[in-house]
Amino acid sequence: MVHEARNAPGGDSQSDRFEGSSAAPLPLTPSEDRQWATIAHFGAILGCIPALIIYSVFRSRGPFTAQESKEALNFTFPLTIVAIVLHLLSLLPGIGWIFAVLVVAIWLFLTINGVRAGINVNKSRPYRYGLNLRLFR
Repeated sequence: MVHEARNAPGGDSQSDRFEGSSAAPLPLTPSEDRQWATIAHFGAILGCIPALIIYSVFRSRGPFTAQESKEALNFTFPLTIVAIVLHLLSLLPGIGWIFAVLVVAIWLFLTINGVRAGINVNKSRPYRYGLNLRLFR
């Protein structure tokens, strides 16, 4: 009987229950757009993962976030891969310490550049890294 009531005219159908909700995500406000773009650059301290997540989730919701998270992802992705490889090489006995020092140097480079970019982006200024491979378009 419950099934019949839902199909009856004026009954509570599936589409009536969810009226007003949208399948498409809402666009970001200018403030949120700037915030997520800034976080994408500040996330460089953790490698490419924050920029990748922000680019994947928010690129269709805010143009500034799409642009800046893609820039951050292009900058952090290759360096993160190199850091992972160097970290594995740091496990070698004898010469591993050289690779460990290089991993720390890459992490510092990522962090300093990410903070500098994040500060600029937070002021609503687009940021372009000097050396960037532009792997993601």
